[in-house]
Amino acid sequence: MSEQVDVLIVGAGLSGIGAARHLQSALPARSYLIWEARDAIGGTWDLFRYPGVRSDSDMHTLGYRFRPWASAEAIAGGPAILRYVQDTAAEAGVNRRVRFGHRAVSATWSSAQARWTVTGDHAGQPVSLTCRFLYLCTGYYRYDAGHEPSFPGSQAFSGVIVHPQLWPAGLEYTGKRVVVIGSGATAVTLVPAMAGQAAHVTMLQRSPSYIAALPATDKMTGRLRPVIGDRGAYAVTRWKNIALQSLFYRLSRRRPQLMRGLLRRGAIAQLPPGYDVDAHFQPRYQPWDQRLCLAPDGDLFRAIRRGQASVVTDRIASFTSTGLLLESGASLEADIIITATGLRLLALGGITLSVDGAEVKLPETLAYKGAMLSGVPNCAFTFGYTNASWTLKADLVAEYVMRLLRYMATRGYDSCVPVNSDPRVTEQPLLDFSSGYVQRSVHEFPKSGSRAPWRVVMSYPRDLLKLRYGRISDGALRFARRP
Repeated sequence: MSEQVDVLIVGAGLSGIGAARHLQSALPARSYLIWEARDAIGGTWDLFRYPGVRSDSDMHTLGYRFRPWASAEAIAGGPAILRYVQDTAAEAGVNRRVRFGHRAVSATWSSAQARWTVTGDHAGQPVSLTCRFLYLCTGYYRYDAGHEPSFPGSQAFSGVIVHPQLWPAGLEYTGKRVVVIGSGATAVTLVPAMAGQAAHVTMLQRSPSYIAALPATDKMTGRLRPVIGDRGAYAVTRWKNIALQSLFYRLSRRRPQLMRGLLRRGAIAQLPPGYDVDAHFQPRYQPWDQRLCLAPDGDLFRAIRRGQASVVTDRIASFTSTGLLLESGASLEADIIITATGLRLLALGGITLSVDGAEVKLPETLAYKGAMLSGVPNCAFTFGYTNASWTLKADLVAEYVMRLLRYMATRGYDSCVPVNSDPRVTEQPLLDFSSGYVQRSVHEFPKSGSRAPWRVVMSYPRDLLKLRYGRISDGALRFARRP
């Protein structure tokens, strides 16, 4: 017989551990397990091992609401974040509920039984489990491989080619010439991290990205801790940063030319006199059409000022035996080429869903409150913000799921399912983002709707009102008792 639990959480990363902690605290009598495809807790922060890997959000908002981030660092390194997630799991005993090496493959809902049957793979053997509620905390990208374009002549290169998602242990780059292809957050992190040891690091980009220099530590937290303690200082700093993020984003959408000017002036102040800022740091798109890259304490700009790193804006014509030939006719000599060319998105961890024998086609579903899927009973998913910290949304979704489970229990309901019966609702992309990694795969994801509660918004204050305080029974969420 299959194992049975009240709740199955899929994924033991930042979202999954947070969800389990919320569940254990709010509903301690509920049985639950976590299926994790890999062999460790931490998700992204255990997977990525490239030099300098760090958060691209401040830790007062990337950290959990229920567990203050205690370090002085506001922009933290990957190992510190991994310890934070692991410590959270250990302190709550959540780590004892994780089944490692369990990759969820499919989930089938039975209305007659009001249960999910989840099947998966463990060490090449099939496994299964039944649960009353399925909670998907799988992230949004493929863990096994990143996006790697086909580069002409790459096999002719005599050096080493590395994708950051598959960083080899022990890669030696001291004294080497390094070219990093890309201009996103990974490239902006790698270049200054390697610049001190490599002979030289070149960031090769097809087009520029917006990069902002921010302090690596938050002075407000340091001043507040002796006065109101760690938890109080964390809460105040968290809300301060949420407000600033929201303000910056709204200004970027409403006054894009103003924000372009501010970011440009910031880059000029950080770069050497006479540097061609418009060629290398002035994107064609508007601010927050793609995610803004952070340079803690201006580390990327500092590496450029010191002559340890440089930026080249051009396109690759082909690889050569010694480096890269560019379309401009210039060449870049390299010993190591890093293809920081982005992620490959994967909706709901690639798990196939079916309801009473009918396959769920994700692109035909609507995201209800950004947390559930139309026509899919007793199932929630976590998908964080593109314009703010992932965990802000993850925490809110977890709080909402706990409210929903408690509401169902007190009223004797066995199932709930979002149903769209409003003909005025039209479909929109789940992510309104121009980044290549989004545009390549967004058609495979659920849709956002044009009206509430189907409209996915990238606004923490609005989601806070909706998910933490909004009505559970709103007419769109239908409840049922098993006969």
